[in-house]
Amino acid sequence: MFKKWADKHLQGDPIIWMIVFALAIISILVVYSATGTLAYKRMGGNTEYYLFKHTFLVMLSLGAMWVAHKIDYRYYSRLSKFALWISVPLLLYAWKAGVNINDASRWITIPVINQIFQPSDLAKLALITSLASMLSKRQLNIEDVKDSLIPLLMWCGVICGLIGMANLSTAVVLFATCMLLMFIGRVPVKYLAMLCLVGVLAGSLALSIGQRGETAMSRIKSFFVEQEIPYQAEQSYIAISTGGITGKGPGQSDQRNFLPHPYSDFIYSIIVEEYGLMGGLVVILLYLGLLYRGMVTVANSERAYGGLLSAGLSFAIVIQAIVNMGVAVGLGPVTGLPLPLISMGGTSLLFTGISLGIILSVSRGEVDEVWDSNTGEIKNIARAA
Repeated sequence: MFKKWADKHLQGDPIIWMIVFALAIISILVVYSATGTLAYKRMGGNTEYYLFKHTFLVMLSLGAMWVAHKIDYRYYSRLSKFALWISVPLLLYAWKAGVNINDASRWITIPVINQIFQPSDLAKLALITSLASMLSKRQLNIEDVKDSLIPLLMWCGVICGLIGMANLSTAVVLFATCMLLMFIGRVPVKYLAMLCLVGVLAGSLALSIGQRGETAMSRIKSFFVEQEIPYQAEQSYIAISTGGITGKGPGQSDQRNFLPHPYSDFIYSIIVEEYGLMGGLVVILLYLGLLYRGMVTVANSERAYGGLLSAGLSFAIVIQAIVNMGVAVGLGPVTGLPLPLISMGGTSLLFTGISLGIILSVSRGEVDEVWDSNTGEIKNIARAA
């Protein structure tokens, strides 16, 4: 009975669905545990407040994923250019007049509902989707500088530069994703070198006039030069080292009381502390499985756009996850990147769900509308991508 329902309503790669559901369950459990101190400070100890709030946001992201996967992925090509143009003024507004948290203006308050929105998440999705569309349409003249190269370089530089004004780590991860996507899209290496130059210029501009330039440089310096370990990293190392092989058990974390943002930036440390190295390994394998199934979708796609779209979105999610987990274990300087689908958040969860829905849309294939002469109705017929 369940299989019949799932085949009808949860289309696309079933393994991706299972991985997403597993990550969602882990997210609810760990965020509930990690928000204990936050609930005590802000809600008078009412930990259920953040449990219900986060569970609602996870369900909302899964709902967005379901809606996105029901739409033929070819329609996203039409929407992406519009979303890209909208992202530019939104990023500028957020940088100059947005909600300021921790000396960074990354958010915009949505009127009426009074909820904050992070334009960089929309810009990331729009840029990757647009690049996939542009690359697929220019495969025959990919070496044409005017028609192919300049639009690609321009949009990468503009979007990554604007995001870097307030969030350099997100801009770097997005830029790396664009590099990989263009490499897969058969852009010649000499042009990729030009893209690196554009990235250096955009990054330098973001460091010089952006809001987080000094903070970014100090974190990089402390990681490569200084002997003193930053407080956040030190608490993260303590959490991981005391977790052992099997962990302290669900809800038994001690470092959640000392670690800054244990429910977002350093949630992987709490996972390892409570569930041990085995739990941390399971999370890594889930993300690697997600990347593998995304690449399987790329291999099975008959259209260049579908393959590039799935590759770009898969890389964006998994690279961010690797960076987040790498920071937690000391493989990189401290950043503010959340762990996709696990960290507590609103906009990040929502757009991650939409991205996964688009990957599932590619995996279920293209949908053609045909006329059924027997019933007199239009039917959607999915064919393998």
